[in-house]
Amino acid sequence: MTFQEFRDAVAVFGLGERATLAQIKARHRQLVKEHHPDRGKSADTETIRRINHAHALLTQYCRGYHYCFSEAEFLEQTPTERIRRQFGWDPVWSGGSETREE
Repeated sequence: MTFQEFRDAVAVFGLGERATLAQIKARHRQLVKEHHPDRGKSADTETIRRINHAHALLTQYCRGYHYCFSEAEFLEQTPTERIRRQFGWDPVWSGGSETREE
């Protein structure tokens, strides 16, 4: 798969820069319901082929994705922990039970 093919698949699904696997699956279901020749309003088989091809590329990419287990990535993916670390010392945010981390 080339990067352009990957970007085209993302465009078919109408995804932004980030999406969860659950969002990709939900979007695929939605698009198939809208465009399937047996259920949809149009009988455009080329559209459903593009949707299914995009889904195959996106799931292939997700299966081979290397997850990052760094602290920085964890804090980006878990904003409540990042905020707790940043403002946990503040009595307004934490009830005054934590000390300030430097």
